[in-house]
Amino acid sequence: MEMISGLQAVDLLIEARWLVPVEPVGAVLENHAVAVNDGRIVAVLSQAEAAARFSPRQRKRLDQHVLIPGLVNLHTHAAMTLLRGLADDLPLMEWLHDHVWPAEAKHVCEQFVHDGSLLACAEMLRGGITCFNDMYFFPKAAADAALASGMRAAIGLITVDFPSNYAADADDYLAKGLAVRDELLDEPLLSFCLAPHAPYTVGERSFAKVLTLAEQIEVPIHLHLHETVQEIDDSEQRFGMRPIERIRRLGLLSPALIAVHAVHLNAQEIELLAEHGCSVAHCPSSNLKLASGIAPITQLLAQGINIGLGTDGAASNNRLDIFQEMRLAALLAKEQGGRADAIDAHRVLRMATLGGARALGLDADIGSITTGKYADLCAVRLDDIALAPCYHPVSHLTYSLGREHVSDVWVAGRIRVENGQLVENNETGLIKLALLWQNKIRP
Repeated sequence: MEMISGLQAVDLLIEARWLVPVEPVGAVLENHAVAVNDGRIVAVLSQAEAAARFSPRQRKRLDQHVLIPGLVNLHTHAAMTLLRGLADDLPLMEWLHDHVWPAEAKHVCEQFVHDGSLLACAEMLRGGITCFNDMYFFPKAAADAALASGMRAAIGLITVDFPSNYAADADDYLAKGLAVRDELLDEPLLSFCLAPHAPYTVGERSFAKVLTLAEQIEVPIHLHLHETVQEIDDSEQRFGMRPIERIRRLGLLSPALIAVHAVHLNAQEIELLAEHGCSVAHCPSSNLKLASGIAPITQLLAQGINIGLGTDGAASNNRLDIFQEMRLAALLAKEQGGRADAIDAHRVLRMATLGGARALGLDADIGSITTGKYADLCAVRLDDIALAPCYHPVSHLTYSLGREHVSDVWVAGRIRVENGQLVENNETGLIKLALLWQNKIRP
């Protein structure tokens, strides 16, 4: 590494009032710095030590901030941002069958997915989210939008058993998805998941193909599972068993599985998820808005199951806001567990960062502020009157502040949000783009 006047040259030095690395658990560092070079963290150390060791090409002082890892949105349908608020206050199946699916059949195309994903990326970046796990049609368009935004994304290669504007059948979905992965495999900001939509839209033959491919190319399986009581009742009538038992018999329970929602679980099913090392994508806002229920997070945590936080799509949330999910997840877990200490702020922040990274198989590269990992970072201002005083910055992250307090965001060491403003995308242009789609989609 280059030396300047006896000091080690680095691309960037970020000095923060507080730094919460997530690893080790519970750590809060005061007046520390993060040194970044070639997109990765080369040191986490006191500001005094940093001044004696490094000569940065760029220095960022965050005197009234807390620096945390970039947030990970473990489950979303980014393009559905263009359907935000289209059909609110309806049960899930009515919402899907009578409103969302007809709108998708009429409007979803490559341009829809690209533009909707671009809008979603802007919203997520401004809220401190540096990585999202997507599931939608035309995954190449979503990947292009993420790359144009300079954002990290796990691109879901969706599979369903019914035709769409994107593909004719399950084989076609998988073939097209694998072609996208092959084309974009060398993009450092992208990773991939196989994304069979749900047990009620994917049959045994398709699940078998997904499992075989997942094992061959070593990617996670991103699946809606046990979201509603109706899903379970329908499975029992159709297959004579609950969905988790069905996918267990098909061999899909494994450390590769990201079970999305996982709301309605009995004790045996929780044990099965734990035994097989599965992860859960907890989406509290969407679950409540669609009246799907409250996932048994305290029981899942007690069994050692890895949990990340997801927003779901903006059509069913209606925000892509992980700070909101953190607060809601914490409060619901306390009520559910009947104890105020059922879950603490550090645990919730871990779910929003390292938990999501681990589910995606990315925890060696992101999810904590650790030497050797990518510098995916989020700075949050704490000098707002609504946040004063601040005794414990991690408690503020979970219970007090919101995404509007995010000031700066880096992905792989490159600034993406600076002083609250997007660096890559023009916000006025994105709003105009959304209005154009609104005029097309409006019933």
